[in-house]
Amino acid sequence: MKDIPELLAPAGNLEKLKIAVLYGADAVYIGGELYNLREAADNFTMEDLKKGLEFAHNRGVKVYVTVNLIPHNDDFEGLPEYIAKLGNFGVDAVIVADPGVLSIVQEVAPDMEIHLSTQANNVNWRSLQFWQKQGVERVILARELSINEIKEINKRVDVKTESFIHGAMCISYSGRCLLSNYMINRDANRGECAQSCRWEYTLMEAERPGEYYPIVEDDAGTYIFNSKDLCMIEHIPELMTTGVSSFKIEGRMKSLHYVATVVNTYRQALDEWAEDPEGYTYKEEWLEELKKISHRHYTTGFYFGKPRSEGQNYETSSYVRNYDFMGIVQEYLPETEEAVIEVRSKFFEGDKVEFFGSETDSFIEELEYIKNEEGELISDAPHPHQLITVKVEQPVNKYDLVRRKKRDK
Repeated sequence: MKDIPELLAPAGNLEKLKIAVLYGADAVYIGGELYNLREAADNFTMEDLKKGLEFAHNRGVKVYVTVNLIPHNDDFEGLPEYIAKLGNFGVDAVIVADPGVLSIVQEVAPDMEIHLSTQANNVNWRSLQFWQKQGVERVILARELSINEIKEINKRVDVKTESFIHGAMCISYSGRCLLSNYMINRDANRGECAQSCRWEYTLMEAERPGEYYPIVEDDAGTYIFNSKDLCMIEHIPELMTTGVSSFKIEGRMKSLHYVATVVNTYRQALDEWAEDPEGYTYKEEWLEELKKISHRHYTTGFYFGKPRSEGQNYETSSYVRNYDFMGIVQEYLPETEEAVIEVRSKFFEGDKVEFFGSETDSFIEELEYIKNEEGELISDAPHPHQLITVKVEQPVNKYDLVRRKKRDK
């Protein structure tokens, strides 16, 4: 079997970390309650961080912690103590974007591995050589690079590299954006992005109020901000030629369903390539699986050249949502062939739902009945986190997920 790059998954909270690990991640990246660019995510308390590290490390999975804000002076308050705690906990690496933060890591946790965030706009091999001299052991490449550019970088440097292969794209250069700050005083570079680029805009000339004009793309670019989502599942062999050490999935604010589905799908594809690179065959079902999560239309981003109109969605910034995430299997009862499910969306008797998991092949089950925690038959289960029991024709496992195709309105 051939060696393959690490599959690096997002984990917005402890539950998502467990799912990422169980569904095939080699490493996860998480954020603490401060100092990272996803302040709106659940993020990890110190207690959850300890639990997450234990869960991941017991299964041979690494944990990286994001400390990738662009700090102002007052952001440094408490940061050295925080970094020291991460070092004491046994975090595998921290992800930083700022030289000041990097210097603090080296002062208070000198043995800590340092990864340089994509926020540092790493687009050329000389920059990587510079950062390597500063003690950086891995550089997360900007999304604005082609396969050939990544190959050239990896030919010229010894430092490890990481690249995004799936998830949301940012209209600004590697996420360095001031739009949210300008419009509603929420700083994207300090973890408070309002995603102003996803809002609906029209063009109006100041002397002609009320007259709206079409917005078009020319050779200089586009005036619409809404990018499609990156998806490279169809191009695993091409990715394998780049020489990167880690394939990264975006999405610390995405759902449990997103994490499980994306990690599981790329895990299958990467393992198939590793088993037999020459005989590797892309499976259309992988893309169909990725279309079941909440997503924007897919693009290959900059990998095959600068995207033009095909990389944007001019009509809407809304997600494509074809399936509802219904619940998580907590237990399988072999004697009665039933599954105990923790509810996340409302179940109805007679629903056709899909079960899937890291070790469970997807199958459809029409719910013959639903029982509550007291064993009573009920027609529906409306309350999140309540436990229900349903009949299943195939065995399932704890942490398998349940989803349902969206109902026609």
